[in-house]
Amino acid sequence: MGSPAISLHNTTLSLSGNAGVVNILKGISLNVERGETLGLVGPSGSGKSSLLMLMAGLEPASSGKVTVLDQDFSTLNEDGLARFRRDHMGIVFQSFHLIPTMTALENVATPLELAGDRDAFEKATAELDAVGLSDRKNHYPAQLSGGEQQRVALARAAAPRPEILLADEPTGNLDASNGGAIIDLLFGLRDRYGSTLVLVTHASDLASRCDRVLHLRDGLLETPK
Repeated sequence: MGSPAISLHNTTLSLSGNAGVVNILKGISLNVERGETLGLVGPSGSGKSSLLMLMAGLEPASSGKVTVLDQDFSTLNEDGLARFRRDHMGIVFQSFHLIPTMTALENVATPLELAGDRDAFEKATAELDAVGLSDRKNHYPAQLSGGEQQRVALARAAAPRPEILLADEPTGNLDASNGGAIIDLLFGLRDRYGSTLVLVTHASDLASRCDRVLHLRDGLLETPK
């Protein structure tokens, strides 16, 4: 087996706030293998989303090491991290983060255009078709339901055919029916491209669809009983 897709070694995250320094992650060591699906579960405030932010290079580790696809994140500046995410990652958040002045098609095509892809709109159309929005591609986010907006966000994440998919509570703002459909689509996209998937969720039934489930509590990984 080759090197892991994601590797964290004794990684910590501390942030300063009004109450002083808060230790959010307290020494996480973890390997996520290439092609693996990993569920991260735990109570609110346990550090799940913060751990995903480290994996995405959206938050720098306070100590320890984060390596993704053999790239040591500590050697990259903000621009380098942004390019790495653009070229290798798809990220889906609980909040959809769509650009309100762009249509669904434009939202999906924009990251591809920024990467210099000449087939950006063709690929964006194909991804919107894949998530069942072929008839909504010229609608703006405000004209779409929450479930439809999250489908657009999924299409945008999948359009570059990323090696790594990171999903942070992707069903958190949706009802059960829409949430189940989004998870089906997320795993379908993962299967289509063979991506490594890390899913942060508070729902154990969703996490159980992953190859492996890890529990966080108070910034630490719990040891399986």
